[in-house]
Amino acid sequence: MISVHHFVFNPFQENTYLLSDETGECLIVDAGCMDPGEEEELDRYIRDHGLHPAGLVNTHCHLDHLTGNRFCLEKYSLLTQCHKDDVFLLEGASGHAMIFGMVVSRPPAPGNLLSDGSTVKFGDSVLEVIHVPGHSPGSIALFSAEEKFVLVGDVLFQGSIGRTDLPGGNFNTLLDSIKSRLFPLGDEVRVLPGHGPTTTIGEEKKHNPFLA
Repeated sequence: MISVHHFVFNPFQENTYLLSDETGECLIVDAGCMDPGEEEELDRYIRDHGLHPAGLVNTHCHLDHLTGNRFCLEKYSLLTQCHKDDVFLLEGASGHAMIFGMVVSRPPAPGNLLSDGSTVKFGDSVLEVIHVPGHSPGSIALFSAEEKFVLVGDVLFQGSIGRTDLPGGNFNTLLDSIKSRLFPLGDEVRVLPGHGPTTTIGEEKKHNPFLA
């Protein structure tokens, strides 16, 4: 069984997820820790629960989801896995930070490029990679069919959808990704977004004003 814990990090209130199973191995998704206090919060949880970081994934490569990538490399020897279409965002993160008056060192290059239909493994657990472009060209979702949850980054939120006015974003593409790739997963599937509270596919089908 996969245990899911999340942290809310950085000024953008980004959800960083830590997934673990009975083996003690864990997967870090969207490491948004930005300062020493947030890095310590992540590491303390890992230490206190006797976990062993086995992987790092970016659902997409916007600044607020990758400020902890260098920490994860230096602390746990983890290079991120992401979709090839978002590498340009990873490489431009330092420049993007300057727009917000922030100083962020250039994140490490990815260690593995994910594609639609590939898998991410840790311990005895497997997540399916689903390409869901629109918020960014390389946005991905991580789906557990067995445990009926999907991590969606900034593609879908409770009552909203991801913004599409950033480089590579496209409104129509995003709507198509949600309806053609996420909706078929099943109404009961829990949606774990990159910001804000958890929801379900069924709730968003019924109540999300962008998806009526």
